[in-house]
Amino acid sequence: MRERFNKMDAVQEKIPKETVVEEGKESASSKSKSKERIGAEAVLNIYTSFNNTIVHATDVSGRTLTKVTGGMVTKHGRLKANPTIAMFIAKRVAEELKEKGVDSLHFRVRAKTGAPAPGPGANAIVKSISREGIKVVNILDTTKFARGGPKVKGGRRGRRP
Repeated sequence: MRERFNKMDAVQEKIPKETVVEEGKESASSKSKSKERIGAEAVLNIYTSFNNTIVHATDVSGRTLTKVTGGMVTKHGRLKANPTIAMFIAKRVAEELKEKGVDSLHFRVRAKTGAPAPGPGANAIVKSISREGIKVVNILDTTKFARGGPKVKGGRRGRRP
């Protein structure tokens, strides 16, 4: 029977343990190996509407690392989509990702279907996380858009007064 993996197994495998060298036997190559750390990559899914901001960080295989929403940061419903609240969300996400060894992110920004642009928090999150020292690999807009969809209510000639 296969063993179940913890959520962080994929991330932990990519991060090598620092080598311990005895005091008398240090060499130049062992010093450079102990300082090198290969950080893990992750995907940061950002959903921003004009009412809320949701940030969901996963590893490359899709396992959840952390998830933070506007309601977890503020108690005021009207402020959940605010860029200032988005900065606090980004700070909390960056702290949790740094603890888990993630140093580079692929961003996927999504707005509500049919919206002309993402909500006000998307740019603030990307900017804040890059300031925290996490490398931005790429930014991808994954907003869905209607492709014709169901028939509009009102019949052939439309709604009449």
